[in-house]
Amino acid sequence: MYELIQVSEKCYYINCPAKIGIYVADKDNVYLVDSGNDKDAGRKVRQILEKNGWHLTAILNTHSNADHIGGNKYLQGQTGCKIYSGGIEAAFTKYPVLEPSFLYGGYPCKDLRHKFLMAQESDVTDFLDESFPKEIEVIPLPGHFFDMVGFRMPDGVVFLADCISSRETLDKYAVSFIYDVGAYLETLDMVEGMEAAMFVPAHAEVSADIKELVRYNRDKIHEVAGRILSICGEPMCFERILQEVFKGYGLTMNFEQYVLVGSTVRSYLSWLKDNGKLSAEIQDCMLLWQRV
Repeated sequence: MYELIQVSEKCYYINCPAKIGIYVADKDNVYLVDSGNDKDAGRKVRQILEKNGWHLTAILNTHSNADHIGGNKYLQGQTGCKIYSGGIEAAFTKYPVLEPSFLYGGYPCKDLRHKFLMAQESDVTDFLDESFPKEIEVIPLPGHFFDMVGFRMPDGVVFLADCISSRETLDKYAVSFIYDVGAYLETLDMVEGMEAAMFVPAHAEVSADIKELVRYNRDKIHEVAGRILSICGEPMCFERILQEVFKGYGLTMNFEQYVLVGSTVRSYLSWLKDNGKLSAEIQDCMLLWQRV
């Protein structure tokens, strides 16, 4: 864990739960792609940079989930580096209580206000700022989270953030976190057609060809949607739908999984309703969903 692996002349990644990318701009200065899940991750990253004689110029955040920005505050405090982010992700990075609040749908109780769902705040600079390195391409990858992006480096390495999951993760958990199902599917279509010297997903193996894995992710989305439709053969409230999803996939519910899977299931319900496959109506002061 936290092994430095080279993938091209100028690009590396640190092998950890959410891979951290490194782009070597010149012999002294580097850019990170994300920063790990907490202060300890940031400390390990700093040690790797120091061992290689690299100065951290900036962190490029793909999105604002805590496991990707958790090392921001520590590294910024230690090095004075810039942190680049954009759109809604920048707001979540500045005000990290937004993540558990969004997931829960209200003020989050203490069970949700921890480092796995709420990073420490950090100061950010927008991707559009003139100081952002012009040789790095910002690739919009919406779907998993609001304004998630990836990065294409000058030597053709593409960091893909969380837009695809590994087969092992999908087989084990089935329901990967998704904010916007329609946008996620469009992103998968776009990524499937991309070419790169190497793709570095945050939660899947590094590969020069990810088309088959993209298709596996797409198939899993339609499988989950089909399961939700089958659950809604008769009018069903959200909590019952969520219960059936957990039971059907053999998932274990705790507070964290309740909000992560629950938020995702709500996103599926919205997508299915907008596409005319589900109806929703209020009966006896309860919102009920049913297959059309």
